[in-house]
Amino acid sequence: MIGLIITGVICLISGGVVTWLLPGKKRHFNSESKQIIEDAQKAAETIKKDKLLEVKEKFIYMKAELEKQVNARNAKIQSQEARLKQREMALNQRQEDLHKRRVEIDAIRENMESQRKIIEKKKQEIDNVHKMEIERLEIISGLSADEAKERLVQSLKDEAQTAAAAYINDMTEEAKMIANKEAKRIVIQTIQRIATETAVENAVTVFHIDSDEIKGRIIGREGRNIRALEAATGIEVIVDDTPEAIVLSGFDPIRREIARLALHQLVQDGRFHPARIEEAVNKVRKQVEEEIIETGKRTTIDLSVHGLHPELIRMIGRMKYRSSYGQNLLQHSRETANLCAVMAAELGLDPKKARRAGLLHDIGKVPDNKPELPHAILGMQLAEKYKEKPDIVNAIGAHHDETEMTSLLAPIVQVCDAISGARPGARREIVEAYIKRLNDLEHLALAYPGVVKTYAIQAGRELRVIVGADQISDLETENLSNELAKKIQDEMTYPGQVKITVIRETRAVAFAK
Repeated sequence: MIGLIITGVICLISGGVVTWLLPGKKRHFNSESKQIIEDAQKAAETIKKDKLLEVKEKFIYMKAELEKQVNARNAKIQSQEARLKQREMALNQRQEDLHKRRVEIDAIRENMESQRKIIEKKKQEIDNVHKMEIERLEIISGLSADEAKERLVQSLKDEAQTAAAAYINDMTEEAKMIANKEAKRIVIQTIQRIATETAVENAVTVFHIDSDEIKGRIIGREGRNIRALEAATGIEVIVDDTPEAIVLSGFDPIRREIARLALHQLVQDGRFHPARIEEAVNKVRKQVEEEIIETGKRTTIDLSVHGLHPELIRMIGRMKYRSSYGQNLLQHSRETANLCAVMAAELGLDPKKARRAGLLHDIGKVPDNKPELPHAILGMQLAEKYKEKPDIVNAIGAHHDETEMTSLLAPIVQVCDAISGARPGARREIVEAYIKRLNDLEHLALAYPGVVKTYAIQAGRELRVIVGADQISDLETENLSNELAKKIQDEMTYPGQVKITVIRETRAVAFAK
């Protein structure tokens, strides 16, 4: 097409040129025109070739691009076909698995159905056999099924009650075995919480002064006087805002008495300095020691107890400064000695020995050094050390059942010690509170069904409960004692422990006419 356009242009040019040329020069222009035509044809051929080459290159480029696009599209189509084939294979595999599982489930269902039919058949056979056995047993025993069931339940109840009682006994024994440590902890906590009044009375002495000006002289320059007094006596001297009073604190009553008397002498003398304080304390200590010995001698003379070792006489004098539950130890020992003499005389025993054992029974509470031993055992060792007779030594050691009793004096001392300590008013317990506690014990037990009579004995340390034999069985009596012990422990406040004894008595009465 491009060639035809070029040829037309050339013809138009050549025709116009020939028309306008002069006649003389016609040949010359013909030759030139031919030459121009040839050149134009050559140029046209060249242009044609260039254009053809350009078109061909563009065609090849476009063809390559098109092939590239076609190849990319084919690759994408192939990958999609591959994924579709994989998905198809997975679906086919899953379908095959589902088919296999469906077949297995159908087989299991058929097997379960057959097993259920077999079980129902066996159950029906067992029910028939059970009915036949029940009918046969009812014929043999002469009891219906309900009656036999009631008897079986009653038998199981009886066995359970017996087992429960045995279990309770075992638990009680186990509790007794481990109760010692727990009891000590409870006692310590109780002392810490509610024994303030007793602790103050037994550990504190109040020294009264006429004027608070003396407090400064007692304290001294930079506290030297009060430090010297505390070092000499071993007692803590508390000087506070309490008007006209100084507190002497310490657990040793003899040291407190020495500090009180020494302070009294220093206040009367008016001279306060460490040397004078030490001199006054030493002087008072000798006076108190002499008074202790004199008190011991006077006590032995009053009770007609002779031949005691001087160290035992000194310990008897030390009892004057010791108290137990608010009861003065010396007065308690004198009272016990007199009771022992009376009881021994009534029993035809030697009252002098009994009085001697009663006086010495708490000697283990006032030694100079205090080893970790019960006071009964320590008193027995002291009596043996100072050549007392074996029966008196045994009576001292056995009055709290901490050693075996080998003489008749031992139970007498034990009983008289309990009488002296438990009588109303002996240990800071008023008579009204004492009687009220006994009445509360008796009324608490009377509230239980089947209880006929109650008696609080041994100063409230034992409660005896008499029950009706026709109302309570032997097994129930044991349960009643445990319930009473628990209720008394939860609802009442009492010193020591309370023993609960439940008595079931059976009487047969007949008349001969």
